[in-house]
Amino acid sequence: MAAAIRTATVINTVSERYAEEIQTPAFGEGLYELLRKRAADVYGIVNGIDYDDWNPATDRALPAHFSPGAMSGKAACKAALQREMGLPVDPDVPVASAITRLAWQKGLDVLAKVLPRAVELPIQFVLLGTGEPDLERRYLALHKAHPGKIAVNVRYDDALARRIYAGSDLFVMPSRYEPCGLGQMMSMAYGTVPVVHATGGLADTVVEAAENQTGFVFESPPKGPRPGRLLAAIERAVLAFRDKDRWRKLVARCMAQDFSWAESAHRYAELYERAVAARG
Repeated sequence: MAAAIRTATVINTVSERYAEEIQTPAFGEGLYELLRKRAADVYGIVNGIDYDDWNPATDRALPAHFSPGAMSGKAACKAALQREMGLPVDPDVPVASAITRLAWQKGLDVLAKVLPRAVELPIQFVLLGTGEPDLERRYLALHKAHPGKIAVNVRYDDALARRIYAGSDLFVMPSRYEPCGLGQMMSMAYGTVPVVHATGGLADTVVEAAENQTGFVFESPPKGPRPGRLLAAIERAVLAFRDKDRWRKLVARCMAQDFSWAESAHRYAELYERAVAARG
């Protein structure tokens, strides 16, 4: 890797923030000094998703379809998800979810600390994923301790993942580091508002600033995400959910985002042309 970094014409990773992060001791994996020396040649281009595939208006896995101009199917998907997960069917309680590898990197240990307090806001929580055995056991224990509030599915299931994206109100990604991340893009496509840690591609794709808000973002000290800051972000999201007009506008803004590969491909073409020019 070091030899490749030294000899490459340009160096690219999958988000602008991550391109900065890898030039620090915390994220550089022993290569940060070398990357700093090549800083002028380090770029970040966010990955994209296929909106023909991730489209709530046509997704065959969903019990109902919806689009920005016709959102009644979103409520139907939420009610169906609540029934499927054994949760009370209540449109006034936000459903938060995570579809993820159960791994330290994903901040799932931090989320586990927060959930017992978060469900009292109240929220309902749905998890889908597999991973580290201790985290699997921890989430199954949370499911057992909070019936009707926390639903845990320790498996891989693409169709269920799509139903969760469509039926949730919030999508939680407290990753310690995330070079790009796709879950936040998919959730926004399905009108589900992300709650994310400000790292890597999450910081590049989710904004909390009022004028163009697309989610809820929490910063953290250098050592990584803290439970209190994650809980505060969830609390802000729940308050926003209770303001129906604000929430409707926020969901519409999320669904209007364009993370298609067309834009990313255009930027890759520009980067390739820059590399060719640099080679003379």
